[in-house]
Amino acid sequence: MALTGAIGENIRVNALPKLAPPFPGYRGQESYASPSATVLHFGLTPNPAGEAESWALLHEGERERARRFRYAQHRRQFILCRGALRSLLCHQLDCRNDDLVIRTLEHGKPFALIEGAVAPISFNVSHSGNHGLIALASKGRLGVDVEERSHRRDLDAISQTVFSPGEQAELASAGSHDRVHLFYKLWTIKEAFIKALGTGLSLSPARFEVPLVMRNGGFHSAFEFPEEPGVQWHLEDLGNDCFAAAIAHEVDDERLLGRESH
Repeated sequence: MALTGAIGENIRVNALPKLAPPFPGYRGQESYASPSATVLHFGLTPNPAGEAESWALLHEGERERARRFRYAQHRRQFILCRGALRSLLCHQLDCRNDDLVIRTLEHGKPFALIEGAVAPISFNVSHSGNHGLIALASKGRLGVDVEERSHRRDLDAISQTVFSPGEQAELASAGSHDRVHLFYKLWTIKEAFIKALGTGLSLSPARFEVPLVMRNGGFHSAFEFPEEPGVQWHLEDLGNDCFAAAIAHEVDDERLLGRESH
């Protein structure tokens, strides 16, 4: 099946079982954009019904965290993302919300506990502006990233810190519109991979390159991180006209690794 990378096309190949909407006030749609994981896109615009439903799902520690946000937008993003994540995990793991605890590792990568035991599922969350993504997989390290594109950022300065010399040269030779799209495509792929590793800023994005096939317009590729020889990854561009996004998933399925990129 040809993948276009567009979030709204409901592509589903070997994904997790179809998920129910996270809560009654939910605004968004399911998106099966990767052959190895299920990705859900949801809106983060003001949504009183969704926010109320999400708030009811939060544990007290999460509510305290939400109250500490200075700006209403950031508070709303956290509440909606955490509520959707809780609802989806409970549905997927067939557990009660009261029994589900969400914690993070040293560099912020989340994991779930059910009655004190680590839950058998991989997941990751990302949000930017009015868009949120949740990625779920049955196994393997998993990362997802979404970014609303901005023409106001100093792309040259950022490029020098996150891209290799070869990637910087490709960006410099691109036209203005293509350059912005390529910048965010490469950035989200790298961020998704770093989030999957769980290393945070201890790993510089400039230490590895996005596969050439994806830099040349491909939507997906197998990838092997030089510092983890023999470990195979599936990278996928999920971007559309509204935002840039990507997923990185550690896989052991040769059918995925052998797919032709296009």
